[in-house]
Amino acid sequence: MSYPIIEKLKKEIAGHSGEIREEKIGVVTAVGDGIVSISGLREAMSQELLLIQSADGEKAAVVLNLEEETIGALALEDYKTIKAGDVVKQTGRLLSIPVGEELLGRVINPLGEPIDSKGPIFSSEGVSASGGKTQSEIIHAPLERNAPSVLDRDTVNRPIHTGIKAIDGMIPIGRGQRELIIGDRQTGKTAIALDTIINQVSEVNRPVSIYVAIGQKESKTAKIVETLKNSGALEKTVVVVASASDPASLWYLSPF
Repeated sequence: MSYPIIEKLKKEIAGHSGEIREEKIGVVTAVGDGIVSISGLREAMSQELLLIQSADGEKAAVVLNLEEETIGALALEDYKTIKAGDVVKQTGRLLSIPVGEELLGRVINPLGEPIDSKGPIFSSEGVSASGGKTQSEIIHAPLERNAPSVLDRDTVNRPIHTGIKAIDGMIPIGRGQRELIIGDRQTGKTAIALDTIINQVSEVNRPVSIYVAIGQKESKTAKIVETLKNSGALEKTVVVVASASDPASLWYLSPF
């Protein structure tokens, strides 16, 4: 005579792998304005990605401060459900995003996640959605890293044209150099940047453009994306968006 409960237990035992997995666990001690204090993670690295087990699922955070007894981490998502006593897991990975030509023509958030409703850029298995790259071929770039030294950088020997004759005639702008656009609100700073990106469509060797929108309305960003699309410039452009409704932590990460 067989008992269903015994048969079920036998199946569970037979399917048990017995694998031992080590995890480094800490505990949230305090939360305030998106900054989380955590104890118990003595081996955490600066800029390491952490996972906080909050009431409504896992929340990502990045390590900023390393102190003797605690560490300070910046919550990358809504922190209001994180509370003292929540469990924190180390991932062993520095905060980074997958990069490559697959990002061209896409709208992403500062964590590299697509927000343009065109589907995933890279699948969860680490294979590019556009077909073909394996996990080892995909490059993960840290969001914050040391800039190359002056000797390692290429010389600035090619001009970049904005398409605005007054600017191109008076101000020599080199490809690769920094150029600051300063002005009050509603004076046309964004228009100059967009004109410059659109003007690159006619260039023989087009540079890759990255437009970063920080704290702007989503409706305004959508209009900018549509303008780039209609002009043919979007296919060589990456749009990074941290909108007005996003957490301040994403605003902080956007320039990186």
